[in-house]
Amino acid sequence: MNNKNKIIRKIGNTVLNLFYYTSIVVFGFILLRVFVFGSYKIPTDSMEPAIVPGDYVLVNKLAYGARLFNLFDAVEGKQVKIKRMPGYTHIKNNDVVVFHIPHPNTWDKIEMNMSKYFIKRCIGLPGDTLRIVNGIYTLNSDTSKRLGNYQEQLALSGKPKDAFPEGVYNTLPWDTILNWNIKDFGPIYIPKKGDHIILDKANALLYKKIIEWEKGYSLPFENDSLRDNGKPLQVYTFSHNYYFMGGDKVENSQDSRYWGLLPDDLIVGKASLVWKSMSPYSNTFRWNRFMKSIE
Repeated sequence: MNNKNKIIRKIGNTVLNLFYYTSIVVFGFILLRVFVFGSYKIPTDSMEPAIVPGDYVLVNKLAYGARLFNLFDAVEGKQVKIKRMPGYTHIKNNDVVVFHIPHPNTWDKIEMNMSKYFIKRCIGLPGDTLRIVNGIYTLNSDTSKRLGNYQEQLALSGKPKDAFPEGVYNTLPWDTILNWNIKDFGPIYIPKKGDHIILDKANALLYKKIIEWEKGYSLPFENDSLRDNGKPLQVYTFSHNYYFMGGDKVENSQDSRYWGLLPDDLIVGKASLVWKSMSPYSNTFRWNRFMKSIE
């Protein structure tokens, strides 16, 4: 073999090795981003003052347990089976959580879109009973515990109904009999895995979408009850845990008051800190928010 062929072979081996190791690094980084950590830019003011538009939030996906699922099917929008590994902590009241938007395409059903996210504060946990009394969140009849942005709730409590923009005042289940709103809401029980719940008219309205999400098909609401294959569904046993999420800017947040309870599978991770922040108006770096902890 002459020197020219040796040089060509050496160059070829170098290129192949470079491609091989680069592919491993890129693939490893993608796996880390999907299963270990994430960075998300905040576009709206719904979590002010804790998080503001232009913040880049670092999300810890190991805290509540990494999710294992078919990534390729999920990216294509297919329904995937999710297994969550054990985390080193669990979701607590007032944690700031990143999750997939439950209704990325339509208000009629819950889906998971890998590219669409919300960030909100966890107000209610599985097994909690939540009420909003004159704008103030209350859990399990305990009025001493402060949940979410209490100052914003106080400000909201002093506003009359006609001070709210159209579409903001009324909330789920969008029913004229219950007539819930952002000042007078609930009580709503937040199901945990294994709970058996009697589906009277109110519960059928409240839990319809999450039951349909668990079953994987729609259930018509007829004669004040849900119908499953033509028969009334009178009792249901939940197979997942659910959470009630709220925005800190209480009057300006698309949260569980409007779209309902959050299934555990849609939770991505815990928002741990703001690692970078750029002003959306001047595009300047905000040093006062650099590496700022989220509380």
